[in-house]
Amino acid sequence: MAPGAGEESSRPLPEKMKLSPAARLFQSARFNCYIVAIMGCKTTMDPEVIKAGLTQTLLKHPRFSSNLVANDNKFGRKRWVRTTVNLEDHVFVPSFDSVPENPDQFVEDYISHITTTPLDPAKPLWELHLLNVRTSDAESVGVFRIHHSVGDGASLMSLLLACTRQTSDPDKLPTLPAPAKRTAPPGSGRVSRVLSAIWSAVTLIWNTFVDVMVFVATILFLKDTKTPIKGSNGVELNTKRFVHRTISLDHIKLVKNATNTTINDVLLGVTQAGLSRYLNRRYCQNAKDEGANEKKNYLPKHIRLSATILVNLRPTVGIQALADMMAKNSKTKWGNWIGYLLLPFNISLQDDPLDYVRRAKAIIDRKKHSFEAICTYFCAQLLLRILGVELTAATARRAISSTTLAFSNMIGPLEEVSFCGHQLTYLAPSVYGHPHALTIHFQSYVDKMTIVLAVDPNVIPDPQQLLDDLEDSLKLIQEAVVKQGLTKETV
Repeated sequence: MAPGAGEESSRPLPEKMKLSPAARLFQSARFNCYIVAIMGCKTTMDPEVIKAGLTQTLLKHPRFSSNLVANDNKFGRKRWVRTTVNLEDHVFVPSFDSVPENPDQFVEDYISHITTTPLDPAKPLWELHLLNVRTSDAESVGVFRIHHSVGDGASLMSLLLACTRQTSDPDKLPTLPAPAKRTAPPGSGRVSRVLSAIWSAVTLIWNTFVDVMVFVATILFLKDTKTPIKGSNGVELNTKRFVHRTISLDHIKLVKNATNTTINDVLLGVTQAGLSRYLNRRYCQNAKDEGANEKKNYLPKHIRLSATILVNLRPTVGIQALADMMAKNSKTKWGNWIGYLLLPFNISLQDDPLDYVRRAKAIIDRKKHSFEAICTYFCAQLLLRILGVELTAATARRAISSTTLAFSNMIGPLEEVSFCGHQLTYLAPSVYGHPHALTIHFQSYVDKMTIVLAVDPNVIPDPQQLLDDLEDSLKLIQEAVVKQGLTKETV
């Protein structure tokens, strides 16, 4: 139930700035979250070039050049205070005596290791690690680690993209896909439109009421089924591992167009299918009979499994506005109004793979017709005023820990981009510090989609297998589209 980063103005003028409600929440002991953004580059990284680029971009943003300082009063509330940034304290370039035998594993271990220590609160709460290690999908890897109090994920991703330029034209900012326009359903006449509007209002009120009641019940007593992927109490303190897999965005669009759905519908359908396959395998491994095989259905009936999703309640600040703010010191609103919603997952083995997409569409369409996210946002604001930060954080933690995973999807550039002159091959953002053993994030980039998993290895010891199941699920859904004659394209 955490609110977003709020309506703070990203301007360099005020020497001291109050923390937004979300920043206060993310600074609490029960909700200490970080954002990790992994960037794969097509060339070796030049640290001096990147530092020079950061000086002209990120360092001009108030949150990346401010410390958190406690006020000298009885309340002790912290404020952002501008400071001089020493890049040597924030940009790290580790040297290696020899080339790692398994570079991919080495990078995973490195990222996992740096998340075990907190950022220094006496400095701006971010750092960048430059790993000139050639992996299977990049010549080098950059890893941003940013405290969640600096901003929400959508705003920070927009800010990072505002620091990039099109590789084909270094003077141009990236182009992001335009949001789909909503069209009113055709009506046979004025009476039918009025009746449709009345029915829509009634269902909106009912859906909102039901969703809010379920959210309250989740805080009080309603918990997900204890499955092999659900973390136990204290899971947010465990060291996480971050893995990713890049798949074709065109394959996802093929399914979207053939089924008349959205990319979000397809991604949720693929995730439900992949989790069903993975959980069935885990239950199969736990089966005691010698004839156990993964083709049989070992899933318990009526599994309750849900995801926590953050919803932006106002449009994200455009990357052009953020770029102007860094270049011209113009005024730009920073952060978003954010609410939570709970998304139920259907965990089962379906004979028709397209059923996963159809059910996902029904779930998302139902959630779109609800004010759940708005209600959770205002409830969180109210709790902050009445209960204070720590009790509100405890309430948020209780709600999130009752669910199984965090799920999100972000759109990326339509063309190849470069960060401080270094062309990117993939983007893989994620988050840690919240009470989940599994976070699934989808990030698009040109014609690719990157699946990013943040897992507790004590709960999910084989994240690559889960990535395999997600990728295989997309292939099965795509094959079903072709077999059923919904598209003329071949797999």
